[in-house]
Amino acid sequence: MTIQEIEQAITELDPDELARLREWFDEYYAKKWDEQIEQDADSGRLDKLIAEVDEEYNAGLSKPL
Repeated sequence: MTIQEIEQAITELDPDELARLREWFDEYYAKKWDEQIEQDADSGRLDKLIAEVDEEYNAGLSKPL
């Protein structure tokens, strides 16, 4: 199935089906995002960023949420 076919099929959904698709896609995308962050953390790609955040925190440059 091509993207164009998927897009066309989506335009043919009724409002309830479209809402269900959006909910599913939001959950799917969030899961993929979490997986990518976990992979980046495991590979060390976030180490520099985490170190910078720790330095700012230890220097008192952060504010409570």
